[in-house]
Amino acid sequence: MSEHGHSHGGNANTRQLSIALALTGSFLVVEVIYGVLSGSLALLSDAGHMLTDVMALALSLFAIRIGQRAADRKRTFGYRRAEILAAAVNAGALFAIGLYILVEAYGRLREPVDVQTTPMLIVAVLGLLVNVISARILVGGSQSSLNMKSAYLEVMGDLLGSVAVIAGALIIRFTGLTWVDPVLGALIGLWVLPRTWTLLKASVNVLMEGVPEGVDLDALRAELTALPGVTEVHDLHVWSVTSGEHTLTAHLVAAPGGGLLARVHEVAARYGLEHSTVQLEPPGTHAGQEGHLHP
Repeated sequence: MSEHGHSHGGNANTRQLSIALALTGSFLVVEVIYGVLSGSLALLSDAGHMLTDVMALALSLFAIRIGQRAADRKRTFGYRRAEILAAAVNAGALFAIGLYILVEAYGRLREPVDVQTTPMLIVAVLGLLVNVISARILVGGSQSSLNMKSAYLEVMGDLLGSVAVIAGALIIRFTGLTWVDPVLGALIGLWVLPRTWTLLKASVNVLMEGVPEGVDLDALRAELTALPGVTEVHDLHVWSVTSGEHTLTAHLVAAPGGGLLARVHEVAARYGLEHSTVQLEPPGTHAGQEGHLHP
């Protein structure tokens, strides 16, 4: 059963995500303002990282809500791919922010900027508290939902970023080493870039209807071809409607009957393919029995 089929769990996850989003989003505004006022690149970089959290939380909440909308005559798969569209846009924007942080860090290493450590330290400590509260809110749902788990891991990552900013503020305050700030900013930016690049690649793969990660198409084709009575497999397509929802279509040249459709379903299920549409074609023809399989 799909996750949004559990109404009580879905409602609980929606409440948890809404609270965490309100906390993180409100503090993001504070962190940006004080990052500008204090001149701390590390604080601004952490704000960029927190922006990834806000977008991830909003995306997770959006995924739950949009997944509850039923398919209609114009959207036969429903509206679940909207999650992937949002992910692609977010990842592209966040990747650009990460690159900007690296360029700015390089400039500040060449021409140091004075950093006010007091507001930097205060805001970082408050950010740490916000992340601890958000993590406590999300940890329960993360045990049973991959969607919630991704949001929880985002918050935990930002928690570590807050710790880094606190350490940087203390080092600058007691040693006067202002180069620590751009170095920390660059490190946080470098931590964000690979993650956003991975998200961008995954979302583009779904939009391009690529084979889902972890599905070996050659092995799948070999298993289908090896089924009793099957002499050929063609027009084999595997793609994702949205994250975690994979689909298969295929034409199998085989004599009908013998429980072949059920066997195909078993093979597809082993590869995590939730919806399979198979057309059976008698040898020597291109028309035959069409079967629709649902787990």
